[in-house]
Amino acid sequence: MGIKVVKRHGNSFKDKLFLPAIAGGMKTTFKHFVKNIKDVNNLKTMQYPEVQPNDLNERYRGVHRLTKHDDGSEKCVACFMCATACPAECIFIEAQERFDGVDEKRPKEFKIDLLECVFCGYCVEACPCDAIRMDTGIFSLTGGTREEFVLDKKALMANERSKDLNDD
Repeated sequence: MGIKVVKRHGNSFKDKLFLPAIAGGMKTTFKHFVKNIKDVNNLKTMQYPEVQPNDLNERYRGVHRLTKHDDGSEKCVACFMCATACPAECIFIEAQERFDGVDEKRPKEFKIDLLECVFCGYCVEACPCDAIRMDTGIFSLTGGTREEFVLDKKALMANERSKDLNDD
């Protein structure tokens, strides 16, 4: 009938205990242990959070921020391009009319749920006004509730560009 029967390996008691695999893993761990004990100065361990990483480059994507005009108003024109480009659908924008003559509209509400965000940077690429960026250098967030990870317009505009990252 064209059926090929393949004999399974690993039916012995020794194979079912995975002893050779466990011994191989322990051997590798022990080799690294001995190597690190001999040369402690070569360890690449950082005492986080006391010591913060200093190797962030200009392409690093940290927490979002909204940029401002020179007068302090937001650059965002509520075009919804960032929310449309976001694969995680974690950006919520509610637009309102703008009467100051700078732009037609602005965001009444602008929220980003950082627990849903995948930090892909598509929102930054999609923004025609360079209103949203991910260059704050903030890479570690903590909070006790889910609401603490939803950044609103006020929090996003308060985020500043990291001094460690180079200008474009």
